[in-house]
Amino acid sequence: MAEQKDSLLAKLDQLEARYSEIEKQIFEPEVASNPNKFIALSKEKGKLKTIVTKYRRYKKAEAGIEEAKQILSDSSADEDFKALAKEEIPQFEEQKNSLIEEITNTMIMADDMDIDSVIIEIRAGTGGEEAALFARDLYEMYTRYAETRKWKIEQLDFSVTEKSGFREAIFSVKGPGVWSELGYEGGGHRVQRVPETESQGRIHTSAATVAVLPEPEDLDIEIAPDEVIEHVCRSSGPGGQNVNKVSSAIKLEHIPTGITVHMQDEKSQHKNRAKAWRLLKSRIYEHHMSKIRAERDSQRKIMIGSGDRSQKIRTYNFPQNRVTDHRINLSIYNLDKVLAGDMSEIIAALKDYDRQQRLKNL
Repeated sequence: MAEQKDSLLAKLDQLEARYSEIEKQIFEPEVASNPNKFIALSKEKGKLKTIVTKYRRYKKAEAGIEEAKQILSDSSADEDFKALAKEEIPQFEEQKNSLIEEITNTMIMADDMDIDSVIIEIRAGTGGEEAALFARDLYEMYTRYAETRKWKIEQLDFSVTEKSGFREAIFSVKGPGVWSELGYEGGGHRVQRVPETESQGRIHTSAATVAVLPEPEDLDIEIAPDEVIEHVCRSSGPGGQNVNKVSSAIKLEHIPTGITVHMQDEKSQHKNRAKAWRLLKSRIYEHHMSKIRAERDSQRKIMIGSGDRSQKIRTYNFPQNRVTDHRINLSIYNLDKVLAGDMSEIIAALKDYDRQQRLKNL
């Protein structure tokens, strides 16, 4: 434990030194006159600020303890000063312990907090029309939660059934902390309820899959144009009919990974191309990141789940008004509230569990 703390403090010294260096660099004429450098350094400074500020408060508390100890060991010191110093030591110790815990939590979750844009893909699974209606319920749950967090939602692509269910829904969500909260949603979601079309009142089980992809900034990932094959075709509607006579649908195929993206939501070929490239970048980014995570941390699946769509993560049981997250064995008996967008209890529990597991594996 002491070795772990020493390692953490050494890392914090490095971060503080880097922060001080950035503070100097930002005011240098060559940086101030270069917008790209200035923005990059400002972003880096912003990411470090919270941790460095807390670490400086930690060091101030540590200095306060040393000063109080010196007063207590000074035989010539006034007794009133000694009494005051004796009172201050436990206060500074408490402050130190609290700050080091906050810093540790911030550091282990920092990578997640840095991602403020995700693309969510929801697809109906087994269960026919009922599965498509459930996929729509999941979409509404996420968008309502996003609205309570003041996040920005952008629809990218939808495939709707005759009864207004969703075969597929792809949309982006942007805002502070979006990945750290919605990143746990990837996987298989299952619903148990009596479908509207069921005349006998029998409970059916249907499924939908969710993928949550961090949307990288352009600086995070570069794709060579010659690695991508583009196909242009006409958009098709229900039953295979063309929704327009212009070739506006775009299909992109990334040769090295075999990842393909099809986008036909917009009537404009230009807009479909832009959306398709965004989705392709996110899928390739997640493809590479999943490999890195698997190599770096084999414990990830044990912690909170792999995010693999084949992994069943949650069941929504309507007869019992219950939502169960199978990864952390959490059941909430207020299904209506959760589907209405109040996901805060589930997300808080998942974040806390993940944080505890990361601390164990730090």
